[in-house]
Amino acid sequence: MIENAKEILEKAKINKYAIPQFNINNLEWTRFILEECNTLNSPVILGVSEGAAKYMGGYKTISNMVKNLVEYLNIEIPVVIHLDHGSSVDECKKAINQGFTSVMFDGSKYSLIENIEMTKEVVDYAKKYNVTVEAEIGHIGGEEDGVVDELAYANVNDAVKLYEETKIDFLAPALGSVHGLYKGTPNLNFIRMNEIMIKTNIPLVLHGGTGIPDDLIKEAIKNGVSKININTELQIAWSKELKKYVSENTSIYDPRKIIKSGELELKKVVRNKIIIFGSNL
Repeated sequence: MIENAKEILEKAKINKYAIPQFNINNLEWTRFILEECNTLNSPVILGVSEGAAKYMGGYKTISNMVKNLVEYLNIEIPVVIHLDHGSSVDECKKAINQGFTSVMFDGSKYSLIENIEMTKEVVDYAKKYNVTVEAEIGHIGGEEDGVVDELAYANVNDAVKLYEETKIDFLAPALGSVHGLYKGTPNLNFIRMNEIMIKTNIPLVLHGGTGIPDDLIKEAIKNGVSKININTELQIAWSKELKKYVSENTSIYDPRKIIKSGELELKKVVRNKIIIFGSNL
């Protein structure tokens, strides 16, 4: 069933487990993820970046695809269609208008005042459509550096102010994770994470879940993280298996067989994350 993220994340926060956000890049990935999550009885958030949305034909195409797959595959778990790192208020509104049930507005590159103003505009609009909103505070690094800049860590008071003035549903504070692959060792600030969790009392989000050791993932969940985003690890597992299949089956040209060759490895990652996160209810 298609839902927003509020109820599943509140349950995760109370019961100390995390809901996986698996980013989707095509129909096949969406199907593989839905099937495995349904088998394990885990709620799932399907993350869609703006780039992926353009690649797949826009927000309406994705929304309809997910809804039709949920019906066609008899998916019984809660499924959230979520815009990941919405770059503007207008992009968030576009996704909401086309059936997304959750959006993230990433105002981390702006001043705190600007971040609050734009996030509040997204929240006010989203509430009309029963859509949940995630925001970011601090700056979560990317593959361009693969390391953590401690100066970009979220400030506790800023995080509280952002929540109190916008009433977002969940928050992604920058606390030591990066998108993509790490060049160093992840250095998550659990003390600050716990403080933000206590003072805001809303579910926290960990971006850049790929490459973080299992023990640190579990510690993050203990300290308030209720949603963890996974994308790069899926890409690596799927592409590695696809390359192997193509090299060993040079006469195969059916794109369905080629794309499907990465199914089992992708599902292994999904299964492993769900078990570590504790979301297989």
